[in-house]
Amino acid sequence: MIGCDCAVCTSDNPKDNRLRSSIWVQNEDTSVVIDSGPDFRYQMLRAKVKNLDGIVFTHEHKDHVAGLDDVRAYNYWTQRDVDLFANANTEKIIRSEFHYAFSGINYPGIPQLKIHPLHGQDIRIGSLTFKTIKVLHYKLEVYGYRIGDFTYITDANYIAPEELDKVRGSKVLVLNALRYEEHISHFTVAQAVALAQEIGAETTYFTHMSHQIGLHDVVNQTLPPAIQLAYDQLSIDI
Repeated sequence: MIGCDCAVCTSDNPKDNRLRSSIWVQNEDTSVVIDSGPDFRYQMLRAKVKNLDGIVFTHEHKDHVAGLDDVRAYNYWTQRDVDLFANANTEKIIRSEFHYAFSGINYPGIPQLKIHPLHGQDIRIGSLTFKTIKVLHYKLEVYGYRIGDFTYITDANYIAPEELDKVRGSKVLVLNALRYEEHISHFTVAQAVALAQEIGAETTYFTHMSHQIGLHDVVNQTLPPAIQLAYDQLSIDI
């Protein structure tokens, strides 16, 4: 039996029950998910995502790609490929980890995927435009995305000034804040607070938090008024 006795894992507050980081972006006619982590299937069922026009990836780490196989349900209902948007590193990992989807053997039920290579360009999916923001996750290039007045950045510990300029003016910013202690590839809470205040979005939500960050309601009381912890099933209208 696997157990956990940390305060976050045993909390009765649903805002402390955090799955892997991913978001669903939708408007009247377009539905896109950013990243398909190990919890992808459950997250899509929970959110009742009935249509999927594409998946946009930030990077290739397992906690952001591992659930990709479960797009097969969307293949079944739409009878078409699912469009994936990924940089070269992420495409390489997807083709390796889900090699059976690219073998040329059309075995019934395998995921039907179409990869669109990213080289830092903006992405147009339906009526949504994703502006690419290059950030560093230690030495790994990761993509953040700005959609209108909303910006999403995860797995980062450095953003170059010219890329940070793409974020300025956002009304809502989602930014990673792993824990309080220093980390080799993630912003700490203090670093994320400083960056959020520099950007000056009307509201900033922290994401990709480890259990070490502590309880949702307790941490929120320590953050500046315009900054909060995100939580599963948070819905933002812009």
